[in-house]
Amino acid sequence: MLDDDERLARQEACWLIKEFGAEAPLYAAMKAEKAIEQKDFGRCARWKRILEILADSRPVSSATAKSAASKY
Repeated sequence: MLDDDERLARQEACWLIKEFGAEAPLYAAMKAEKAIEQKDFGRCARWKRILEILADSRPVSSATAKSAASKY
């Protein structure tokens, strides 16, 4: 069973894929970077988890997603 944080991260990842397609990992990485700049590490952790979900679920552009996820 998924906890609420995991469920929300998966929903966000699905929305990003629908909204941005192959650019979804880039968008999530930019959000994580902005959270780091604002020293909001909880939000950064959430975006990092979304990047991990995107990397696991996107075989076509998984190299891009994994590259972005490894940065954070």
